[in-house]
Amino acid sequence: MKKLVNDWIILAEKDVKAASLIINEEYLANIVAFHCQQAIEKYFKAYILEYNKPLLKIHDLPKLYGIIKEIKDLEIDEDLLSVINETYIEDRYPGELGLLPDGMPSNEQAHNFLDFTKTIEEKIRNELDKEISE
Repeated sequence: MKKLVNDWIILAEKDVKAASLIINEEYLANIVAFHCQQAIEKYFKAYILEYNKPLLKIHDLPKLYGIIKEIKDLEIDEDLLSVINETYIEDRYPGELGLLPDGMPSNEQAHNFLDFTKTIEEKIRNELDKEISE
């Protein structure tokens, strides 16, 4: 695995760890959602870099997954991916901190997002491990 790929994986792991540490704090559900979005973005960028595709400076998860699908369809729930994508924070102003179109994510949604993020983590790691062993 390339060093830069590993660096992205480490950063993604930190986002997953942060989300895992606060997952049971209901009032932090939007922060969990944001860390999940960030982790998925970083896992996707690691995968893209491993396969020598150009790394776009974007945060759009469906677009990043579109690049990955050119390599391999990882069979990821694209509807849920789009929902998590909505939690990306462009501006750090109070009215926009990790909001979904309908407002703050629920604690149940935060748990679903974290489970989904861990599924993506597993799929990406499995694919990267296959690449290393080949």
